[in-house]
Amino acid sequence: MNNIFGFAEGCLFRGDIEQKLALTHQAWSFMDAGCLSFHSIGELLPITDTVFPDKPLLLMPRDMPRRRMDTVEGKAAFFHALAHIEFMAIYLAWDIVYRFRGLPEDFYRDWLIVADEEATHFAMIREHLLTLGADYGDLPAHRGLWIHAEDTAHDILARLAVVPRCMEARGLDVTPAMIDKLRVLDDQAGVAILTRIYEDEVGHVERGSYWFNTLAKQRGYDPEQTYKEMILACFNGKPKGPFNREVRIIAGFSNNEIDWLEERLHE
Repeated sequence: MNNIFGFAEGCLFRGDIEQKLALTHQAWSFMDAGCLSFHSIGELLPITDTVFPDKPLLLMPRDMPRRRMDTVEGKAAFFHALAHIEFMAIYLAWDIVYRFRGLPEDFYRDWLIVADEEATHFAMIREHLLTLGADYGDLPAHRGLWIHAEDTAHDILARLAVVPRCMEARGLDVTPAMIDKLRVLDDQAGVAILTRIYEDEVGHVERGSYWFNTLAKQRGYDPEQTYKEMILACFNGKPKGPFNREVRIIAGFSNNEIDWLEERLHE
């Protein structure tokens, strides 16, 4: 298998975690070596057929238990939640490759790089989680991220607006405070992991911004207005803040977009 869509199908429709990580890294290696095909193959399977591992138990976000980070159990729960976010990010990167055909090869290259980095993030967090006496799947996790994927499976612009430019961009707002909290707890390994993830996620959100703006313009749409309309449609006009303006600018947001987000927050 040397076709990116074949790799994507293998990662999305098989539940084995180790196989998913291996296939993701192998696909990146093929691309790096210049022997990965981007020719569209196979019948597109519905997003509802996506296969997840048997564990963890997936709950709605409101049903997730809350734990304090100043205990071993609480820290394990924190890193388990992060592991789940990064694991779902692998699915999200592969699904945007798999589901939206007929785009430039550079689009698929960018999201394969994202998938590979998300797989690396997951493995780093999982290794740290094991030092806390838990493994991925031992605790429940929420399925909120994938709900947004299902809701945007019909339109690449909606997917780019909601996933990289909203859900992942939220990580740019909250991760610095998480890093500071881990420093206070003297978890230097955790600080290093989150710092690496934070730096990579800036690039992921930037790619989301680039492709959203590029594809919106190709359709003859105003990118900023289209972004606002899609956020209002998906989040009932109430995005979460506050917003890390400096880093969001680096990640491709305009000051106008951030001003609008802040206005919506305070309405």
